[in-house]
Amino acid sequence: MSTEPLIFEMGAPGRRAATLLEMDVPTRPLEDLVPAAALRQEDAPLPEVSEIEIVRHFTHLAERNFGVDSGFYPLGSCTMKYNPKLNEDMAALPGFARIHPLQDDATVQGAIELIYTLEQMLCEIAGMARVTVQPSAGAHGEITGLMIIKAYHESRGEGHRNVVLIPDSAHGTNPASATLADYEIREIRTDGRGGVDVEHLRELLDDKVAALMMTNPNTLGVFDENIVEIARLVHDAGGQLYYDGANANAILGLVRPGDTGFDVVHFNLHKTCSTPHGGGGPGAGPIGVAPHLVPFLPGPLPAKDADGTFHWRDAGPQSIGRVRANNGNFLVLVRAYTYIRFNGPDGLRRVSESAVLNANYLMHALKDLFTLPFDRTCMHEFVLSANQQKARGVTAMDIAKRLLDFGMYAPTVYFPLIVPEAVMIEPTETETRETLDRFIAVMRQIDQESRENPELVTHAPHTTPVGRLDQTLAARKPRLRWSPGDAPRTSEKSVPVGVSR
Repeated sequence: MSTEPLIFEMGAPGRRAATLLEMDVPTRPLEDLVPAAALRQEDAPLPEVSEIEIVRHFTHLAERNFGVDSGFYPLGSCTMKYNPKLNEDMAALPGFARIHPLQDDATVQGAIELIYTLEQMLCEIAGMARVTVQPSAGAHGEITGLMIIKAYHESRGEGHRNVVLIPDSAHGTNPASATLADYEIREIRTDGRGGVDVEHLRELLDDKVAALMMTNPNTLGVFDENIVEIARLVHDAGGQLYYDGANANAILGLVRPGDTGFDVVHFNLHKTCSTPHGGGGPGAGPIGVAPHLVPFLPGPLPAKDADGTFHWRDAGPQSIGRVRANNGNFLVLVRAYTYIRFNGPDGLRRVSESAVLNANYLMHALKDLFTLPFDRTCMHEFVLSANQQKARGVTAMDIAKRLLDFGMYAPTVYFPLIVPEAVMIEPTETETRETLDRFIAVMRQIDQESRENPELVTHAPHTTPVGRLDQTLAARKPRLRWSPGDAPRTSEKSVPVGVSR
């Protein structure tokens, strides 16, 4: 484990990173700006350090962070693809970065036009009639879409529809959003092919069902072959079909959810359209709707006049109202717009084709050592089970920890819940074959270690700044504040004999 001093333990009295000249303009006393009771009576105990100490300290901390720019990041269902720096350059343009949401429409014509055009692009990609960019992320899009569905049913005198059907392989945000929208949940079983069990769906459909939420391909990485029949059954029962867009990276230019019967589609632009994300943000979760749901969209919505000028237009009396500022998470939208324009229709199709190809390449290279619960062509991701390795004492979590020693981020583990010892792998389209081959070699090495030296895997990671943490203690007694001298909480087995860090 690293023993270099922390910033609060560095420095010496009198060291300075910068020396500021005395101000030559009149200033007001601090007491005029801050209440006396809120002022410190003595200086804060901050370290006195030189500029080079500060630079080295924060540079070193930055090197400890892991991201897509650092290495392979196959986090299933998260689409951690490389984010082109062109997107960042466009989002940093002053005309986008330095405007205010409440400026007069005449002063932000370019921004409104970008949102208006992005909406049209997303409608074309998803086969929808209209889009709102207000939601901040995928889960926010889910609750917005469900609110629209609820308003639609109530407008038809069917407010008694209070049930949402959700597959047992769904993202956890689906039941959470449905519960938040005051719906009851009914869970649908997965069939032997990895899709929705159609016969079970038939049993669950009645006049209380408001919607079925699903993603296609689903979290098992397989495309539901029965989607048209599923849509027919739901619609015949008076329900709506909601598309969780978390896995849209698999279908760009190949399948439009609206064409297969979906009534609401949400986009995870921070995933599919390549915005850096993770750790809670940033994100953007626009939703598109079929024609009959357009009147219920949150507003205002961007509009274009006959003379070519743009403005915000009220959504109408049936609108569910704002769910956020009408600009949404604007700079994420700028990045998404740039990404779509840069790739174009043919390029977006190649994105998905390459993502699917990479996932199948990895799946076929690893399925002889790991259990493949659904042995069929996958889409952009696939799920393995480490139950064979667990029989040797090595769990999916151990494998994930061991991968860190090789400079790779771990796949998603223990999800979806219906697969024991699940390892969900999503390589995305931005990785080279050399990177995929190295990942295959590492996974095969870890499998070999599980046979010959399982303790090496169960005590991993060995090369990271902090070893294996006590996750149970962290959950039950979280330490939310760091203090000088704090040591990380490691489990008793975190440092095996003969391994140093």
